[in-house]
Amino acid sequence: MVTQSLVALLVALVVMGVTAAISKRVDRVAVVDVAWGSVFVAVALVLALVWPDAHSWLLAVLVTLWGGRLAWHIAKRSKGHGEDPRYEEMLGGPGWHAGAGKVLLRVFLTQAVVAWVISFPLHVAAAYDVRWWPVVWVGVAIWAVGIFFEVVGDAQLAAYRAKPRDSRPKVLDTGLWGWTRHPNYFGDACVWWGLWTAGALSLGWVQGLATIFAPIAMTYFIRNVTGAKLLEKTMSERPGWDEYAARVPLFVPRPPRR
Repeated sequence: MVTQSLVALLVALVVMGVTAAISKRVDRVAVVDVAWGSVFVAVALVLALVWPDAHSWLLAVLVTLWGGRLAWHIAKRSKGHGEDPRYEEMLGGPGWHAGAGKVLLRVFLTQAVVAWVISFPLHVAAAYDVRWWPVVWVGVAIWAVGIFFEVVGDAQLAAYRAKPRDSRPKVLDTGLWGWTRHPNYFGDACVWWGLWTAGALSLGWVQGLATIFAPIAMTYFIRNVTGAKLLEKTMSERPGWDEYAARVPLFVPRPPRR
């Protein structure tokens, strides 16, 4: 598995290196968000090409559907916008003007390494044969639940934003947004628990337990660090947010409450 992991690390570094060059040219660090999903797509495809079998190609298809949609969605959403305030706060200045070394280390190298760590279930899937095919399909089902929450949640949010401000509720609390305050982030977590199940756990208990840190890390980051809780720092300033937050859970969905 060491060879597969080294190849995956090289792919992640190359993708983020190219992204850094593009980012420097357009003077916008936030383009790294578009590359985030693309890193996993590149890793999965290279592993499937170098160590081809039905299992690796199935995982590559799942990762490509998720990562490709995510990259397209973020690119479309961020078109025409300036630098993301999150990166200005992280870097202590406006993007690359904060210093190339700081940007490369804190943003691009960090995200390359994090993506490499989270993709470990793909590394082991390329190195070992499937032991339990039924577990693969359980993982695919979990992945599908995640994709449903992401796609439907994003569509509902887009429909809400398309309405005139004076004719829409102050806070979106219908559909999946009445079940969880962050259906897209919950969907992301489900996708990677599904990929871990289909990719690593299906190989055996040893491979599954040895890589369970990957979906745990993804869930932790998108819930507590770069995703839900970070977004709520600004969302909580909206009128009606406190009442909404009292009714609807932060992350794990539950049926709507009045």
